[in-house]
Amino acid sequence: MERIDTNQEQEALVQMAKERVKKLKDFYFHMVFFMLGVVIYVLKTYYGAPLNFFPIRYINVFVMAIWTTFFVIQAVQLFFTEVILGKSWEEKQIKRIIGKNSEKQIWK
Repeated sequence: MERIDTNQEQEALVQMAKERVKKLKDFYFHMVFFMLGVVIYVLKTYYGAPLNFFPIRYINVFVMAIWTTFFVIQAVQLFFTEVILGKSWEEKQIKRIIGKNSEKQIWK
């Protein structure tokens, strides 16, 4: 019986690892395009590079501010949320909820 639990735990850990790797991959992909966008913005704005074709024409301060905000949010969600609300926080919350549920069951 413990073997089944161990297998389920292993499958859950593998699934969590796959999700984490996918999030990291997406973040690094976003980071490459963000850095490319920053380089294009700097070239266009500060050096006057004639980059006026379709998508690059619309890179301006407003677009870069929004893009930077989304990039920072993605980084915080990926790296800092786990530090602040990590495994120990999840375990404390689960124990607290189980404790509340067990108290409610006693009074029934």
